[in-house]
Amino acid sequence: MQRGPRSSRREFLKLATATTVAASSRVRFLEAQEATPVAPGERVGLATIGIGGQGTSDTKAALKTPGVELVAVADLYDGRLARARETFGDKVATTREYKEILGRPDVDAVIIGTSDHWHVPITVAALAAGKHVYCEKPMVQHWEEGHQVIDAQKKSGKVMQVGSQRVSSVVYLKARDLLASGAIGELNMIDAWWSRNSPIGAWQYSIPPDASPATVDWERYLDGRAPRRPFDPLRFFRWRNYQDYGTGVAGDLFVHLFSGVHVITGSLGPTRVMSTGGLRFWKDGRDVPDVMLGLFDYPKTDRHPAFNLTLRVNFAEGGGDNSGLRFVGSEGVMTVSNEVSLAKQARPAEPGFTIDTFPKATQEQFMKEYRAKYPDATAQLLPLEVETYRVPRDYNDTEHHFRNFFASIRSKAPMVEDAVFGLRAAGPAVVCNLSYFEKRAYAWDPETMQATPKG
Repeated sequence: MQRGPRSSRREFLKLATATTVAASSRVRFLEAQEATPVAPGERVGLATIGIGGQGTSDTKAALKTPGVELVAVADLYDGRLARARETFGDKVATTREYKEILGRPDVDAVIIGTSDHWHVPITVAALAAGKHVYCEKPMVQHWEEGHQVIDAQKKSGKVMQVGSQRVSSVVYLKARDLLASGAIGELNMIDAWWSRNSPIGAWQYSIPPDASPATVDWERYLDGRAPRRPFDPLRFFRWRNYQDYGTGVAGDLFVHLFSGVHVITGSLGPTRVMSTGGLRFWKDGRDVPDVMLGLFDYPKTDRHPAFNLTLRVNFAEGGGDNSGLRFVGSEGVMTVSNEVSLAKQARPAEPGFTIDTFPKATQEQFMKEYRAKYPDATAQLLPLEVETYRVPRDYNDTEHHFRNFFASIRSKAPMVEDAVFGLRAAGPAVVCNLSYFEKRAYAWDPETMQATPKG
């Protein structure tokens, strides 16, 4: 608003605030991809290795794609094998040994839903056995392993897709298009977060009462991949809490946020990684933090200017569960969650003035020159404009991600999240653990996908 010499700061702020409330809002709906009809003979035989919570959810989503048939499942807890037969039928073969799965000629593709420390060896073995692979995120437990997967995928010629399902979401694709169109001007920073306020959200998963060395193949679970120790049901069923088997909040949730940032911006990754945090609330024996914050530098590319990224995970969020990515630009802000919200408020045509402390004659001289420069402009904050893009209620991004996976198998459609993309998301995520525990920053080369400690 225009303000004369007698206007007080309180009046200015009051009127400025009033103008921001008068916002315009529009809601639009995005179209979801429909399942493609399947021709006779296009059956895909599927097997799941690791049929716990995520593996079961993935399997149900995969079976929504026409022509996909579940053949077998593998798990190291007998109770999950029994539950798989209850859920998917007695015709589904069950085993503790994943290598039996890879040896079956009726299995075309596998879902890997194991703990993180088994992702790479099973993925590499499955590709070598001629199977297509859908591996849950993070693709790796340690960044160095990722190059084995990339090489194995190239050598096999098979489809390998990582399970960060939002990469396929029409919400993320809309956000990508809006950013590329200049909807928020020049990007300068991204703030991404994931907050949880429940025991299950903090990985305090239920322990079955029959858990014992008789029902859990503990030795096979360790099998040279993890340090030997006596059977511990907490470490088996709540494996995300321990560095020996998981990747902590960075591998579980930072990797989702990295995936979203990369698909929306087209970036290959950051060049510097720094993280901090602590074990603040869930002091239940875990050896990973429940609060982590990361700061990342992204270089300028042909698709975007240089920007900074902040990532936050909080497992003691008293304000409730929520997550999202907030893209801050010079002309607006785009927030991405299960929808895309675009908020824009145009800057005033004139800068305004703060001249109350000038002598009266100086104020008059200032205003004379000011009005000569801005004769018809306004310093009033303009109304906020909000545009929201939503998906239909029945849209499921995991099912969409699997449709893309099977489309790559059947028709050679481009992979949406191959091993290279997977390492560029998981690499800087797990490097956050190195930064946290070693208390130093790391350089990350997004081209070669290599990490180097700094200092």
